Amino acid sequence: MQPIEVSKADSAAGVVPPPRSAAAWRVVAIEPLREMCLRVTFIDGTSGEVRLRSFIESPQVGGTIFEALRDPEVFRQVRVDLGAVAWPNGADLAPDAMWDAIRAHGYWVVGE
Repeated sequence: MQPIEVSKADSAAGVVPPPRSAAAWRVVAIEPLREMCLRVTFIDGTSGEVRLRSFIESPQVGGTIFEALRDPEVFRQVRVDLGAVAWPNGADLAPDAMWDAIRAHGYWVVGE
C-alpha cells in the first residue's frame, strides 16, 4: 500500500479554532494591586478583587510555596496560566473558588 501524502493546503490548522474552555471561572486577565490584592477578570466578564494580605502574612504560610509572595517583587510577577492565577514559583489560586466568592460578594479574601 502506498503512503498517502497530505497537502498542506488541506490542513485544518487555521480553519478550526483552538479549543477554549467554556467554564465561566477561567481567568483571562490579572492585575496586581497594592496591599497584596489582585484585580481578576473571568472569561464570562465577571471581575473583582482578590485580597491575599492576611493569608500571606499568616504564620501558616511560613515554609510553604506562598511564603515567597511576601516579597512585593515576587507578588507582582503574577500571571494567568491555563485559566488560573499563578506565580513563577508554582504558587496558584483555585479559580473556581475565586469566581464563586467574587460573584457573591465582588471580592475574595483568601484564607477565610
